[in-house]
Amino acid sequence: MSVPTMTRRTFLKVGVAGAAVSVFGFDVKPAAAQARSLKIDRTTETRSVCPYCAVGCSVIIHTLGDKARNVTGSTVVHVEGDPDSPVNRGTLCSKGATLKDDIVNDRRITTLRYRAPGSDRWEEKSWEWAIDRIAHLIKQTRDAKFVAKDHKGRTINALTAMAVVGGCTDSNENNYLIQKAFRAGLSVIPVEQQARI
Repeated sequence: MSVPTMTRRTFLKVGVAGAAVSVFGFDVKPAAAQARSLKIDRTTETRSVCPYCAVGCSVIIHTLGDKARNVTGSTVVHVEGDPDSPVNRGTLCSKGATLKDDIVNDRRITTLRYRAPGSDRWEEKSWEWAIDRIAHLIKQTRDAKFVAKDHKGRTINALTAMAVVGGCTDSNENNYLIQKAFRAGLSVIPVEQQARI
């Protein structure tokens, strides 16, 4: 492999050109103005924990506004893993990487929708209607399928015709209440968590 060489003539040409540029001046401001700034330049960093599973990955949420105290007044610009965290060392799984889309998403449905059995259309309903409907269906299923005793006559008080699946963003306290309400209150046996599925 040969080493590139520079002739005396080329050296003089480059030297004269450099001197001419320095004499006439070279303003770097237009070039600096063309450089694109990062989307997180003017944001506030808020450290939090990813809500999706029990791992507890640390995240940094970049917001414009009032330091993420009130998401209504803030705009989430970017979410990334916290490199200082010993849990995830700056990495996030596919669910954690989409945290921003939970908050800022034009396609997010913000009203209650219901599709009747056999229908091909979604209807907008009120929360009061949904709570009454769910309560009616739970009572109807429990009355029809509740098993007080097994085939040997032992008391089991079980309702296996219904299952409960908690959401992956539920808090521990919320999951505790779900367990108490459905296992102790309604005798539902299959209670599962979406984060484990």
